[in-house]
Amino acid sequence: MTPDITLYGTPWCGDCKRSRRLMDDRKVAYQYIDIEKDEAAAAEVVRLNNGNQSVPTIVFPDGAVLVEPSNATLTAKLVELGR
Repeated sequence: MTPDITLYGTPWCGDCKRSRRLMDDRKVAYQYIDIEKDEAAAAEVVRLNNGNQSVPTIVFPDGAVLVEPSNATLTAKLVELGR
């Protein structure tokens, strides 16, 4: 089963690494998509960010989208979702 949280990012992005580490530490299942290897995913990030290719862009099952969230913001969203 594919996780219902998607994190769009790049391998060189420090904020992406930080967000992934936070979710890994909390044992939250998520799908990571490298937008440098997936043109459709890169286009989706641009669409979600009004023309900007900002990462990490994290999409949640309730339709919420967080862009470059702080650890506190990401943790609060995960707690809200019971993760």
